[in-house]
Amino acid sequence: MSFNIERGVQGEQAAAEYLLEHGFRILHRNWRSGHYELDIVAVKDDTLHIVEVKCRRKGSLTAPEEGLTPAKQRSLLRAAAGYTALYRIDGEIQIDLIAVEIAENSACEIRYIPNAVIPRW
Repeated sequence: MSFNIERGVQGEQAAAEYLLEHGFRILHRNWRSGHYELDIVAVKDDTLHIVEVKCRRKGSLTAPEEGLTPAKQRSLLRAAAGYTALYRIDGEIQIDLIAVEIAENSACEIRYIPNAVIPRW
C-alpha cells in the first residue's frame, strides 16, 4: 500500500474516532454510488453531517483544508444530493471538513470545521 493511501486510511480512521468521541453516530464510511463518494456520513442532534476528510503530512507546504477546492466542493454537493435523494433525507444537512495532519510518529492533529461547504439546493 502506498504512503498516500496509508495516510488517507489513517486520517479517515482518526476522523471517525474524533466524531464518535464527540457524540456523532456514523452511518456510512466511504459511501459510494456511481461516481459519487462521501468519506463519512454521520448524525448528531437530528442533523445529517456529510464529512469530507483531508489529510496531509505535518509540515507539508499546503494545509489539508486547501484540498477542499471549488471543484471538490461541487463534487461533494452532487454526492450529497445523490445521498439525500437515495435515502429520502429531508431534515437538516451540514457539510463539514475534518483536516488531519499526520506527524512522523503517526500522531494525528485534527481540526473540525463545521459548515465548510454550504449546500445551496
